[in-house]
Amino acid sequence: MKIFEQNTIKDLLVRTLTDNNTNNDEVLLHDVMSLLKRENIDTIQIFVGAGTCGLGAGADKTIRAIKKYFSKKKLNAEIIETGCIGLCSSEPIVDISIPGKKRISFEKVNAEKVEDIFNTIFANNVPSDCVLGQFRAAHGEAWKDVAYLDEHPFFSKQKRIVLQNCGIIDPTSIEEYIANGGYTSLYKTLKLQSPAQVCETVEKSGLRGRGGAGFPTGKKWKLALFEKQIQKYLICNADEGDPGAFMDRAVIEGDPHRLIEGMIIGAYGIGANNGYVYIRAEYPLAIERLKKAIAQAKDYGLLGENILNTGFDFDLKIKMGAGAFVCGEETALMHSIEGKRGTPKPRPPYPSVSGLFGKPTVINNVESFANVAAIMKNGADWYSAIGTQNSKGTKVFALSGKIAKTGLVEVAMGTTLREIIFTIAGGIKDGKKFKAVQIGGPSGGCITEENLDILIDYESLKSVGAMMGSGGLVVMDEGTCMVDIAKFFMDFIQRESCGKCIPCREGTKRMLEILESITQKPSTENSKALERFQGVIMLEKLGGVIKETSLCGLGQSAPNPVLSTIKWFRHEYEEHIFERVCRAKVCTELRKFFINPEVCTGCMACLKKCPTGAIIGSKKSPHVIVENKCIGCGACAETCKFNAITFS
Repeated sequence: MKIFEQNTIKDLLVRTLTDNNTNNDEVLLHDVMSLLKRENIDTIQIFVGAGTCGLGAGADKTIRAIKKYFSKKKLNAEIIETGCIGLCSSEPIVDISIPGKKRISFEKVNAEKVEDIFNTIFANNVPSDCVLGQFRAAHGEAWKDVAYLDEHPFFSKQKRIVLQNCGIIDPTSIEEYIANGGYTSLYKTLKLQSPAQVCETVEKSGLRGRGGAGFPTGKKWKLALFEKQIQKYLICNADEGDPGAFMDRAVIEGDPHRLIEGMIIGAYGIGANNGYVYIRAEYPLAIERLKKAIAQAKDYGLLGENILNTGFDFDLKIKMGAGAFVCGEETALMHSIEGKRGTPKPRPPYPSVSGLFGKPTVINNVESFANVAAIMKNGADWYSAIGTQNSKGTKVFALSGKIAKTGLVEVAMGTTLREIIFTIAGGIKDGKKFKAVQIGGPSGGCITEENLDILIDYESLKSVGAMMGSGGLVVMDEGTCMVDIAKFFMDFIQRESCGKCIPCREGTKRMLEILESITQKPSTENSKALERFQGVIMLEKLGGVIKETSLCGLGQSAPNPVLSTIKWFRHEYEEHIFERVCRAKVCTELRKFFINPEVCTGCMACLKKCPTGAIIGSKKSPHVIVENKCIGCGACAETCKFNAITFS
């Protein structure tokens, strides 16, 4: 493979984007594109998933082991750190590309496995215990008896648009992004379409906001376009704070230029010359890669003044948030950018009329912008042909909880939850029974088994008391206590409330207190018991008041986890209240511990470990647990070496 000067590649790629290549460039262009697409390689190339999930699984140690292996063997190899391909439960993932062979992927490659895997591969064999599949490409000989990666159950049902490059290309290389079709939509849009045509195309495509309520993106852009002010702003909301959500982080870590290209097109569409990516400071790797991508885009003339000589100017800045959940709400987010406290404000006026610094502003999330370049390239009809009647395109979901395969999936709207959980994600872990899935984060709701065949779209989810939200899917099995889940989300919401309006600030606190009271050890005082019962009766009514009177969307949706679990799992609430039992044995204060006198040896280990002195007995004699002193912590059962202690 030829070696090219960086300036030569840059000049050629920029001229390629602007259709300024001459006939003399054709051979050179072919060689450069072949190099950047990693076709017909003459050096071993190793790709390591080095997103946050990969690094958390030990990818950094794997990389060091790979470097040590090649140094020891005195072999040349290029090691490329990619983002997450989506199958987080299989990290660290390592792909190997040998000259003349197709790229092949392996899962759970820790440092200890490196030498065996590479020795086997270089002997022209494939270690079957950890192979994921080989890549489908025109070049290279296929590995014998190895399935293609797109046939893997996790990937075969997906339709990847937003995640197309994640885990495949080097996210720190603008050259690779351009070679794989990046920024061509941008130039053609700036050159051939008016801002109004851009908004019309996006509206016709049916793209809806992927961060919350699903407002039509093109309609939002048109509202800002028609505002007759010179200064306008475009903001990307990358402040994903939902528990169990990590879509935005993974997209920025794995393909930051896709976000940037979509934002530039969006800015042109509404007439904005300044933009912000609002991202939480807890995403250091995503911030690092985004900063590098912005610098590269400026160097290539894709950001700044007179972009690609089209006369359009756009500057993009990063604003780091401090991790406040409420700053995911667009008016609070704008306050934060302005240097103010992140609190929501009433609407109207809407941001498209008066937003950041009082100017017309459009806010969309990462996934929304990441769809734009593909829409402009393939057309509105292509995108609107995917999905359902009212929900077009694809949706990225973050799968977590009690499932076999956790990670990111991108599916066409209209896919069922059952297909995502049981086909793509491999079903429930350890052979347990499915119980519910929380969709939409703290603002969403639970979906039970009877509704698993519901189609994924905005309206269908609302019909069962849930919402699309940003796309977090937390799967729960039979060992989950739904009252405890409601308490977890309410605790999160109460702590994250900005406190500006009384219904949210005080109402969520009262709801949390009620949930805590029914999961705690019952009091023997009659007044306390009556107070507890009255509080439970008011739980649904209180939730309704909060929904109707809170200032912002976050407050209005705050009671959803409680109301949803009461709707579908009322019997569990009744068990906690009347029978004082947690069937999942999760609520520790409702657990009752027993010592089997026939098994207990009187070793006194549990007696010494009990933090409340609830265990009595003498040495070498069976011990007894005093029920009203026991707090259900389980320290005694963990300490007992004879399995004499059980609980119900």
